[in-house]
Amino acid sequence: MADKKGMSEKVKGVVNKVKGEAKDQAGNATDDPDLQKEGQKHKAKGNVQEEIGKAKEDKDK
Repeated sequence: MADKKGMSEKVKGVVNKVKGEAKDQAGNATDDPDLQKEGQKHKAKGNVQEEIGKAKEDKDK
């Protein structure tokens, strides 16, 4: 079960990174620094979630 939780965190992380990249690029295209910052926050959150997922999976090995 814990292995699935780790995978779930990794998937959430990837989703947040993709969403963040889209917002960051949209902010670049529209010259909107607030949207860029929001995108960067999502990417950072995604990185953390991925690391948590990896740690959970490694813990169960």
